Amino acid sequence: MSSASAFFSSIGLPEIIAGIMVLALNAYVLMGGADYGGGLWDLLASGPRRDAQRDLIAKSIAPIWEANHVWLIVVVVLMFTAFPLAFSTLAIVLHIPITLMLIGIVLRGSAFVFRSYGSSERRTRRRWGVAFASASTVTPIVLGVIIGSVASGDVATASGRIGAARFTEIFVSPWLAPFPIAVGLFALALFAFLAAVYLTVEAGDDAALRDDFRARALAAALAVAFFAAVALFLSRRAAPRVIEGVVGGSWAWLLHLCTAISAVTAILALWGRNFRLARLAAAAQITLILWGWAVSQYPFIVPMTVSIRQASAPSVTLTLLLIGLGGGALVLIPSLRYLLRTFAGRAAEAKESSS
Repeated sequence: MSSASAFFSSIGLPEIIAGIMVLALNAYVLMGGADYGGGLWDLLASGPRRDAQRDLIAKSIAPIWEANHVWLIVVVVLMFTAFPLAFSTLAIVLHIPITLMLIGIVLRGSAFVFRSYGSSERRTRRRWGVAFASASTVTPIVLGVIIGSVASGDVATASGRIGAARFTEIFVSPWLAPFPIAVGLFALALFAFLAAVYLTVEAGDDAALRDDFRARALAAALAVAFFAAVALFLSRRAAPRVIEGVVGGSWAWLLHLCTAISAVTAILALWGRNFRLARLAAAAQITLILWGWAVSQYPFIVPMTVSIRQASAPSVTLTLLLIGLGGGALVLIPSLRYLLRTFAGRAAEAKESSS
């Protein structure tokens, strides 16, 4: 039996739900991740069009910036319902970075609202803007740190030493380490790249703004390549499971080929000012990177001790969860689509009235 046949023959309810979790995380990265990247560019706005850059970022984020968190909520709910053992392990060992990420999400949202609808005084708006942009920068780093610490396998090791080691060895060392930090910076670079590419499209007919974000996208692409190389180098020692899957897996060559094609296409499209193609290629590149990580640690959900099957809830729970997911999707997806169409229509009306 081939490896592909063996893989598909092993698929059951736990694997299906784990796949849905990755799909939801994928949606969060492509939509919420771009919002985080927009916050970084808000912080780094400069030049004669600094205010115009921030206005474009705010207008692009405003329609569904909070609705994007629904995908993260889906991931969390699926985790503690379908894989309670894995959820408890991650929530206990990584409670510090998880708390920091939640604080960042709340602070980011609050600051954005106060800047947009609070005092009109320039100094006050600027302070809230700095809070929004800073939280938008730190939060994706922490998200990447969490993913990196899980991938390293140190979380499982620390979980087994609870009560037998010092606080810092269990609750700090697994995530405050070079490899998780490199993954965090890699995540920030990816989000910054994605946001800049999206904003080249959102700039519309404003050629000057398009070129501003085109330059930022090309710079972010270099940062993505750099931090990817750093994380890959560190993974040889810190996350051997990841490096084995990414480099030595039977599917690795296809993953690398498709990711490279997407990355090169995005850069060439930016260079040639084909911004819509660049947006599609950038989204494909980041999607392939995310799924490459997920597949590289399969079948473990907490490498290298807790597999998807070992952590899964009883079959009746998984079945009811899938039914609930189906019903929720019938409400969620049309609602998000309606929300997008509503704000897109308002933006078109505002553009027509201004012209």
